[in-house]
Amino acid sequence: MQCSWKAVLLLALASIAIQYTAIRTFTAKSFHTCPGLAEAGLAERLCEEGPTFAYNLSRKTHILILATTRSGSSFVGQLFNQHLDVFYLFEPLYHVQNTLIPRFTQGKSPADRRGLLGASRDLLRSLYDCDLYFLENYIKPPPVNHTTDRIFRRGASRVLCSRPVCDPPGSADLVLEEGDCVRKCGVLNLTVAAEACRERSHVAIKTVRVPEVNDLRALVEDPRLNLKVIQLVRDPRGILASRSETFRDTYRLWRLWYGTGRKPYNLDVTQLTTVCEDFSNSVSTGLTRPPWLKGKYMLVRYEDLARNPMKKTEEIYGFLGIPLDSHVARWIQNNTRGDPALGKHKYGTVRNSAATAEKWRFRLSYDIVAFAQNACQRVLAQLGYKMATSEEELKNPSVSLVEERDFRP
Repeated sequence: MQCSWKAVLLLALASIAIQYTAIRTFTAKSFHTCPGLAEAGLAERLCEEGPTFAYNLSRKTHILILATTRSGSSFVGQLFNQHLDVFYLFEPLYHVQNTLIPRFTQGKSPADRRGLLGASRDLLRSLYDCDLYFLENYIKPPPVNHTTDRIFRRGASRVLCSRPVCDPPGSADLVLEEGDCVRKCGVLNLTVAAEACRERSHVAIKTVRVPEVNDLRALVEDPRLNLKVIQLVRDPRGILASRSETFRDTYRLWRLWYGTGRKPYNLDVTQLTTVCEDFSNSVSTGLTRPPWLKGKYMLVRYEDLARNPMKKTEEIYGFLGIPLDSHVARWIQNNTRGDPALGKHKYGTVRNSAATAEKWRFRLSYDIVAFAQNACQRVLAQLGYKMATSEEELKNPSVSLVEERDFRP
């Protein structure tokens, strides 16, 4: 009789365990959808077969640096990349854009935009869960046995260039420069990289490929994530000057205007106005603090960070609730007071940060500045950037064009 009772008890426990597993799997899978892949017309193999994730039980802090090109985002990314307990990825959404835009006409129609954003959100959600296999959907050529040498700007991520993900010759604490990482580390093993991600307490991702904070609402509200958004903005006049210098072919007509003093009739003004509109829309949402974004959003002006990098970095880490690593403080000390001549590489971060923020005033003519001010007057006012009323005022570095504003959350 005693044996039969034990058998019944064991069967009951087994039944409960099976039901619990089924319910948990169903619950997890119900949150794991892949609308971006579906809209893009891609196979959903990894979506269906990949791992599923429950709520963010560990309460990792997930950080998204929302920026645009030439706004100082590489610099801000390093404020997290240098933290020993942060897994940092530099522009993983490059792979989404590079894969999907050829499938669309120009990537500009509403349907194309929805497809790109849906795929981007899916990938971000997976990367925050340290599911690097999901990235394989967008790497060309596809990884073999979860290894690849095609990760965009791998060298910009400290973790991906150090042990155990990379085993270069030299001392155990060797930190490789970006170019050395690509040359000395060989192919990237995504399985090992994922394990390194899981060992860190926080995940930070930088992107210039999401237009507005509104596009991130689904991620911010996702109960599995503890996502905080740092929106980096910069004076649009400074962005225009930096892009004209960096992307010389794309911004050829702006350079022609500067060189000849005559505005080309076929100038693509959207290269300026799109930045201003995205900033304005995004900042309008962020600063009104809607319930879904409350406590999840911080606006950072590049100029404030450049003028007082240590103070601003302390504010950022305070907002995130993460202790400031001494490696971050040391990196700031070494990379914000350098000779400007050392910062000539277009994606470099070694420079005199305060001087760099003001360079645009000497790279643009006053007529271009006046045009930009007229086109972007709304966002300039929103962000506290002053108008230059004359050539003399523009070129006088003792006259500040940045108002004192407190954007702290």
